[in-house]
Amino acid sequence: MKYAIVYSSKTGNTKCLAEKIQSVLGSQDCIYFGEPSARALEADRIYVGFWTDKGNCDSQIAEFLKSVSNQQVFLFGTAGFGGTPSYFESILNRVRDYLPNEAKLVGTFMCQGKMPMSVRARYEKMMESPEHAPNLPMMIENFDRALSHPDQEDLAALEQAVKK
Repeated sequence: MKYAIVYSSKTGNTKCLAEKIQSVLGSQDCIYFGEPSARALEADRIYVGFWTDKGNCDSQIAEFLKSVSNQQVFLFGTAGFGGTPSYFESILNRVRDYLPNEAKLVGTFMCQGKMPMSVRARYEKMMESPEHAPNLPMMIENFDRALSHPDQEDLAALEQAVKK
């Protein structure tokens, strides 16, 4: 079966997952690896990776997913926030909605991903205000927790999901 890996990666997290998928599957049957392209639509199975933008996939991936026809699709992504299965599932549910009915979803995977340091700097600046959001300390804690992701445990879980 010919496959393609299509991804969008703002910080390198999703690219890391895409590279892991290719290393697990081998490159001999991979007909395309990279940013969204019509060339990927020639594959039997497409692994589609995204970074999370406001609880959804980025617009580049959303548009690509709409162009899928009868291929098998495996969705994978990273999110700076969350870390809970229910949060990841809510994102995946929104992303699934971009797939046409004739596409067959064959698997999914999500994990936390590190965010740019500029995000933490913005949070720290916001903390200086006496009227800052009450959840801001939790957001800083989440930012720090995300710094190591995707980690080896995430990559091992991705490998298992791809091999199913």
